[in-house]
Amino acid sequence: MVNRDRFSKLSFETNLFFQRIMKEHLFFIETNLQPAAPSHIAKAKKLKLSMEKLLAEAVHYSNCLISDNALKSNEFVTPYTLKAEEVTSALTGASLDMEITKAELKLVCDPRYSYENYFEAADSLNKRTYKLLQEVIKFQKELIEEDSACEIFIPLYPQMLEHDTHEAELYLSILESLVNMQMPELSTCDEVNFWNMIMAEHAEFFDGMLDPTEKELKALAAAAAEKFNELEDECTQATQIKLLNESKEATRKLKQYKVDIATGLLRCKIKSIIPPLLADHVLREANHYLRIMSNNPYMG
Repeated sequence: MVNRDRFSKLSFETNLFFQRIMKEHLFFIETNLQPAAPSHIAKAKKLKLSMEKLLAEAVHYSNCLISDNALKSNEFVTPYTLKAEEVTSALTGASLDMEITKAELKLVCDPRYSYENYFEAADSLNKRTYKLLQEVIKFQKELIEEDSACEIFIPLYPQMLEHDTHEAELYLSILESLVNMQMPELSTCDEVNFWNMIMAEHAEFFDGMLDPTEKELKALAAAAAEKFNELEDECTQATQIKLLNESKEATRKLKQYKVDIATGLLRCKIKSIIPPLLADHVLREANHYLRIMSNNPYMG
């Protein structure tokens, strides 16, 4: 039988991280779709609002329950998230529920709390998120197909749409285990290879979205992408410790780069087509990956 405390803790921490990531994917889709696709814009907004409601619920239940390790990782929100939301929402005219962010910034950890009374709430949240996430993935795959067939124009890289869908599918696989009352299991190699791919693509996207005049920042992004592409798929049982340490070091460097991009954008010091919220978004993913590696028993 599943350990109820461990189940509830993992459920809330997983949803706090991924629900925000998913609703921001939908926000970026909503704000990049063109007026010629009003039904798609409306669908993206509807799904975003539905995911926001679930995130608000996750935040409500999570106070005092999430681990100190997760809270301090800054994978749920960073010191820049609220400002990035304010600026990006103002510049695009699209809505973001910033009260959720304000509540997340007040979350605390209290080891005296028991998860026992929250087991049913965690289970219900997982099931409803799983159902909504299936809709999100279906919608994103439809956009990819229509974009590939030149039936819509959306100024997001096709690879970025696929990237978002890969993350959603990982989240879905985790929720599927939780819905079935099983603890998710992903091999060290699969997990490291997945997130190294994600980090490489983040760097590639930034290289392409920075203004051509930002030569130094573009060069740093290209170098980071090359490093993560080299690390990707190198994992074997014999090389796990070495790969984890190399991946952790590369992610630390990329994290600092993302901090520099986020703060530079918020100060209007960087020329690019990167929304400030996207910079904060990918920073949180780096923070999440660093926590995964720090908690891995193979880490030296």
